[in-house]
Amino acid sequence: MRATIMEIDRKKFQKNMENIQNYVGGKTLMPVIKANAYGTCINKSLNLINQYEIVAVAIIDEAVQLRQMGYAKEIFVLNPPSSDEIKNIIDYSITIGISDLSFARKLIESRNKVKVHLEIETGMNRTGIKLDELEGFIKEIKNTNIEVDGVYTHLSSADFDPEYTKMQLSKFKDAVEIVKNTYPGIKYIHSSASNGLLNYPEDVSNTVRPGIIMYGYESYEGVKKQINIEPIARLKTKIIHIKKVEKGEAIGYSQKFVAPNPMTIATIPIGYADGLRRELSNKGKVVINGNLAPIVGNICMDSCMIDITNIEDVNIEDDVYIWDNEVQTLEDIAELCNTINYEIMSTISARVPRVFKQNGGE
Repeated sequence: MRATIMEIDRKKFQKNMENIQNYVGGKTLMPVIKANAYGTCINKSLNLINQYEIVAVAIIDEAVQLRQMGYAKEIFVLNPPSSDEIKNIIDYSITIGISDLSFARKLIESRNKVKVHLEIETGMNRTGIKLDELEGFIKEIKNTNIEVDGVYTHLSSADFDPEYTKMQLSKFKDAVEIVKNTYPGIKYIHSSASNGLLNYPEDVSNTVRPGIIMYGYESYEGVKKQINIEPIARLKTKIIHIKKVEKGEAIGYSQKFVAPNPMTIATIPIGYADGLRRELSNKGKVVINGNLAPIVGNICMDSCMIDITNIEDVNIEDDVYIWDNEVQTLEDIAELCNTINYEIMSTISARVPRVFKQNGGE
């Protein structure tokens, strides 16, 4: 196996899910496993996702892959699909979110039963049916092959703006009442992703969509004070080369680092094609033997160099962690890249093997 891997702890994932379920009480969990489960590939572990009656993905292709893998329970696609994907929606029994009437009419023309959740626009202004258009929308799809099984919205600011979020939830409550007038037995009512379920438990929903908190990472600073979650992933590689560099020698492409003194430099086989962001060149660090070692020079596509001058007893094939969740966290990496932990996790490339571990073993 390649030296560069992402370690995934199944036991921690399951414990996180138990703690989330306890937090939301009797509400149904709809785990969001889009983008290869935020980069963890938990979506490829059938025995884990089979524990849930419904899971959410972002696009039709992700749902098709789950079906081909053998997942037989309900799959909900959060984002609006295109008309070119209707055949796959039908063939693979995929539940979709809809908010566009022209697309709904194409579903009706297919004459095949399709399960949908109606998406309501409450303040995200991305996609969704506006409240004053909802009754007309329902009238057009009523008594057709479209089976309305859910209603949902997206909260844009549930981590920092209570007033705005309460306005969104009020609109959503009004929308749910309108939907229930026609579909009184609607199964799934959901508005809350990680931020919403943590901060607004008393909304009208009976279902929640946990995302990054399932994987043990904070959706905003302070989450771990509210709920007990542990990070499930560590990005790991090994030293493949050690060399001495003299004062004045350049390291890496474009000579962006010149040794100010004699140095000991190690090379590790991870680069920007693996998802190690080039922004970390000459400012990021990695963890070796519990110590932080600076990245020096420009990060290459497949490798990078690190300064181990001041770290004792370092050898070829020693483990190196990009983040180990202790000495350096995923959030530390994201801050250096001026982004969020979601982006760092979800852009670790597919060529990095995911190694699943349980109780410390594979």
